[in-house]
Amino acid sequence: VQLVESGGGLVQSGGSLRLSCTASGLTFSRYHMAWIRQAPGKGRELVAVISWSGTVIDYADSAKGRFTISRDNAKNTVTLQMNSLKPEDTAVYYCAADENWAVITTPEANYWGQGTQVTVSS
Repeated sequence: VQLVESGGGLVQSGGSLRLSCTASGLTFSRYHMAWIRQAPGKGRELVAVISWSGTVIDYADSAKGRFTISRDNAKNTVTLQMNSLKPEDTAVYYCAADENWAVITTPEANYWGQGTQVTVSS
């Protein structure tokens, strides 16, 4: 199983970034997907989660109204559109996959990508 994130970078406060994650080696449409971030010196934080069908979505309070998670099962991809970025959004963002909804809604998913750095300057 391989999850590959892309789209991170440096952006000014108030700017936008679009993260993408492409999965291989698994039946993507059977997996719930999540974006999880970890800032320096802090623990993992679940940012957004989407069910295998895309019909159930949830966000951390810090992401609501600013971030949008979506998936394309035909392309084995999940994306995170991040708008109105703040310096406190600075973190490494990981894509994660798990077949169990109870697990994917915690930062303890079965499969992880290598992460992509997002840095928001003030």
